Amino acid sequence: MTERVVVTGVGLITPVGVDSATTWKNLVDGKSGIDQIQSFDSEGFESRVAGEIPEFDPLERLERKASRRLDRFAQFACVASLEALDHAGIDMEKEDATRVAVLIGSGVGGIQTLSEQFDVMREKGPTRVNPFLIPMMLTDLAGGQVSMLIGAKGPNFATVSACATGADSIGEAKAMIERGDADVAIAGGTEAGVCEIAVAGFNACMALSKNNDDPQGASRPFDAERDGFVLGEGAGVLVLESVEHAQARGAEVLAELAGYGATSDAHHVTQPGPGGEGAARAMQLAFKQAAIAPDEVDYINAHGTSTPLNDKTETEAMKRAFGDAINNVPVSSTKSMTGHLLGAAGGVEAAISVMAIAKSAIPPTINLQNPDPDCDLDYTPNMVRRGVVRTTMSNSLGFGGHNASLIFKSYED
Repeated sequence: MTERVVVTGVGLITPVGVDSATTWKNLVDGKSGIDQIQSFDSEGFESRVAGEIPEFDPLERLERKASRRLDRFAQFACVASLEALDHAGIDMEKEDATRVAVLIGSGVGGIQTLSEQFDVMREKGPTRVNPFLIPMMLTDLAGGQVSMLIGAKGPNFATVSACATGADSIGEAKAMIERGDADVAIAGGTEAGVCEIAVAGFNACMALSKNNDDPQGASRPFDAERDGFVLGEGAGVLVLESVEHAQARGAEVLAELAGYGATSDAHHVTQPGPGGEGAARAMQLAFKQAAIAPDEVDYINAHGTSTPLNDKTETEAMKRAFGDAINNVPVSSTKSMTGHLLGAAGGVEAAISVMAIAKSAIPPTINLQNPDPDCDLDYTPNMVRRGVVRTTMSNSLGFGGHNASLIFKSYED
């Protein structure tokens, strides 16, 4: 019999909070974490707003020497993982370390360190490049550093699927536990891509909002005046366990990870497939694995990037996957508050979907003032909606045609 997989811990670092409790409070309060870029001089850039976390201090959880040898994306992963483990009540000294896996992905990895060291090489020569450049930039080193930090000796690798990375990491960790390769998995995504080259690059492909005069209103998913996404940073990590393992240690279960679907559009580098066919198939695969009908879903955390094409196409995909049932399902995009965390987005939004069940509330889509006729679903505009939430879906779509859908359910023995 296939192992059931449950969520017992959540770790979050986002533009609206440096931990899961603060993040959740600010999300349900409809607070935006987006502002003018502070980490570099953005004068001359077409987009000058981002979801940054200036209050993040890795030294609150990590040793100074170790922290200095980590790119920011790996710092986020380590601190979020420690929070998730604390939340789950896992003591690694009591665990079989060979049965603890780490699957934490990133879309752009150590792009900040790589960018900085290019400048060092040009200005001071190749012999002055940081000897830790390579381990600081490699995408797999987020999970690698977490593994070393906590002593996890099970499978450890990084899934990379652009903005679907976090969701795919969680889905693959689920499969790993189901087939008996691990009892526990720390899974999710992390990203620290708010830097000059990344902002310039996303501007060049016309992906970012240019609403620089109203930073907190710049991310406006499903609104008729949306003009692109807002880059964000942070991490979202879940602790997953087999039901048997969680029960044996008396863990509090937050939700069951019941379904996962992944597909490809095979269509275009940056544009979603026509009509959202690929995204719809991912949702349908998740329904099948979770053994539920569309009308059993109480909330969808949408990919909802605030780009003209994504939001229209994702709306079409939800209609295609859910049929008439979509008219009764609340949807929201928390990217309206956090911005788009790229490879971390799926991890962050999976955690939010779990917390919606645990906290009996649906965070809003803020800045939805002028509904787009092509986006005509219930997007939970501007105000939290409270009530029992039993089943949630989290959707993540990425450049390259990646589509991932996760389904969480309230846990029942």
